Amino acid sequence: MLDHECTTREVFRNNFFSDWRKEMTAEERRAIESLDKCDFTEIHRHFVTKAAARKALPKEERQKLREEAEKRQQEFGYCMLDGHREKIGNFKTEPPGLFRGRGDHPRMGMLKRRVMPEDVTINCSRDSKIPEPPAGHRWKEVRFDHTVTWLASWTENIRNSTKYIMLNPSSRLKGENDWQKYEVARRLQGAVGQIRAQYRADWTSREMRKRQRAVALYFIDRLALRAGNEKEEGRTADTVGCCSLRVEHVRLHPEADGCRHVVELDFLGKDCIRYYNKVPVEKPVYRNLQLFMENKDPSDALFDRLTTASLNRHLQDLMDGLTAKVFRTYNASITLQGRLRVLTRAEDSVAAKVLSYNRANRAVAVLCNHQRATPKTFERSMQNLQSKIKAKQQQVAEAQEELGKAKADHACRGDSRSKSFVRKRERLLQRREEQLLRLSIQATDKEESKQVALGTAKLHYLDPRISAAWCKRFEVPVEKIYNKTQREKFAWALAMASEDFEF
Repeated sequence: MLDHECTTREVFRNNFFSDWRKEMTAEERRAIESLDKCDFTEIHRHFVTKAAARKALPKEERQKLREEAEKRQQEFGYCMLDGHREKIGNFKTEPPGLFRGRGDHPRMGMLKRRVMPEDVTINCSRDSKIPEPPAGHRWKEVRFDHTVTWLASWTENIRNSTKYIMLNPSSRLKGENDWQKYEVARRLQGAVGQIRAQYRADWTSREMRKRQRAVALYFIDRLALRAGNEKEEGRTADTVGCCSLRVEHVRLHPEADGCRHVVELDFLGKDCIRYYNKVPVEKPVYRNLQLFMENKDPSDALFDRLTTASLNRHLQDLMDGLTAKVFRTYNASITLQGRLRVLTRAEDSVAAKVLSYNRANRAVAVLCNHQRATPKTFERSMQNLQSKIKAKQQQVAEAQEELGKAKADHACRGDSRSKSFVRKRERLLQRREEQLLRLSIQATDKEESKQVALGTAKLHYLDPRISAAWCKRFEVPVEKIYNKTQREKFAWALAMASEDFEF
């Protein structure tokens, strides 16, 4: 872990040293008083060597390990659900290690403790065979709760959150849940006009509670903000959502960047990912925000008459099943469908169409604030890609020169053999130009995606039937959009969606 940037941060080092000292003996605590004097390079070298040794194993040894893994998969990786054999997701607990978190998480560096059988609750049917705990251990609890879909659970020690062993995303039950989720978002399509008219009317309500709720709903709808949940006190990251925004998170600009009534939002969102946006809003929203911020300190709540619970109750009244997440799903899917319609050209190559898809996906990721740090290997991989592009450009130049010579030769000789040779040179040039185009598109795509996480929206917010229909309509292999695991997860959508599907 020494090669990760997070290990140099003060909060990481302080948390690690604090937890490490709790594990030390009294003698070790007396001897080790400062982390600055500790050298972990030999331990790091040991694990790097072990990883390299695993990669260098002979083919027979690797095959043996694969067989052992497959045996464990067959033993622990399946369950019986309503008489059907269903695959389980990840049936392994996380090993002990150091917590990294995302962004500037205040608990990074803390020790993730080993999960013991005594920490685990098993959930199964009364008439099923209860799995045996390891020798000398017992389960924390065995329950028979048919109202939930998890098979095992435990509480992790960093944030005291519950972790679950669930069914595989490709399972029938998960597929049905996904379908229902996207159908609720599609229903919002028919109600969203009335909902928007309602919250616009509430901007001028005499009740401050309704005004605040209406402005918050505008943010959730237009900016895809999360509602925000109450958190436990203590060493919790100062993350907020729409309902928990404070005055310090909002700045108002009468004019900015050539636009009027601009709102600047700057706060830590889910997983400590910074949300920053400078966006023009409608005049009533701007005026209401001025009113909400009057005579308040920076640490005061912006929406002091609003809670997540009251907002959710209002959303349920507007439409059955409606939540802030349904708005995110609806707006993400509508954005993808709209951008695909604008960006995709039927005459483009498959590579260019995939680039258009990724650009549409990026628009959704930006809307939903799905960011990531630039990968450590980005510069090296880009250099390798640029080297391939230069080499391919040289090959194209050579093919053009060879084609010119072949045409000159054919002009002199005029026979069928020289004509056939010209056609071969033309096909070679065309093939190399297509390869160069694919490499150039790949480099553009990689550069544009370096700080955007495309997978989150694709897996959780975008109706897969939009992508499936697009692939069929424009003859793009679905493998270009979804990998094997994703194709299994969305098998229901790939089978259901025709090329004329509309969200």
